[in-house]
Amino acid sequence: MLDVCLLGTGGMMPLPYRALTSLMVRYNGMNVLIDCGEGTQVSIRQQGWSVKPIDVICFTHFHADHISGLPGLLLTLGNAERTEPVTMIGPKRLEKIVNSLRTIAPELPFEIRFIELEHEEESFCFDGLRIKAFKVNHNITCYGYTLELDRIGKFDVGRAKEANIPTEYWSRLQKGEIIETDTTTYTPDMVLGPDRKGIKLTYCTDTRPTKGIVLNAMHSDLLICEGMYGEHDKENKAREYKHMTFYEAAAIAKEAEVKELWLTHYSPSLPRPQDYAQDVKKIFENTVISKDRRTITLSFEKE
Repeated sequence: MLDVCLLGTGGMMPLPYRALTSLMVRYNGMNVLIDCGEGTQVSIRQQGWSVKPIDVICFTHFHADHISGLPGLLLTLGNAERTEPVTMIGPKRLEKIVNSLRTIAPELPFEIRFIELEHEEESFCFDGLRIKAFKVNHNITCYGYTLELDRIGKFDVGRAKEANIPTEYWSRLQKGEIIETDTTTYTPDMVLGPDRKGIKLTYCTDTRPTKGIVLNAMHSDLLICEGMYGEHDKENKAREYKHMTFYEAAAIAKEAEVKELWLTHYSPSLPRPQDYAQDVKKIFENTVISKDRRTITLSFEKE
């Protein structure tokens, strides 16, 4: 399962009631942070979570409202006596930009490993959690991210018995292990049924609508997507600055057939985004006008 917390929902500038953009996901003792806007640490503490287990930090792009909280976060990680490496993923120039921010946090007791994105789509796997970056359409290079957990098929006792597989190998095969003996090789497909539905989370902000967002968000359990503007007269402004309206995000959610949509990255000129909930739900009913620290646990479907 994935524990998901939308730490900040603000765009451009923080407000007393709205931190800047960031998302935290917990899985199997590992934490993944996507973006690190101003106020990220405060929201993590208010949520009762810890910064110390953050192993991976993904950046959509390098505008200040998405990275300005990083120097303080690194300093806190260092003061927490973290020694394990931290992996950072982001567009080209990631290492140069992070190191320039580190002039105010120069000495850290842990290594930073940089992965700079060069292609339209790139995938990485961390302890079974697959992270895919996909390019979107902002006024600088920007990526969205999907996080996926696969789920293998059910163990079929009947097939295992028919194949005369010793019972001491069953649990290892169920975990996906290939077993070689002196006379035989046993593979998981000999005892497992078809793959079952996994868990999929998609995060996308600071972009115009693109077909790539729809394709990458397809059938997500949760799509967290920017809705910079809720006002109907802001469509031209959204196009000019390469952002999205509530209604464009809802149209993407509908086309991608996601289970739920959380809007985020609101303009500071939009003090009450909930005022537009009724209109946006006409496009996609299962839309949530998110607030800071909205949290959900995504679990495998019950059978």
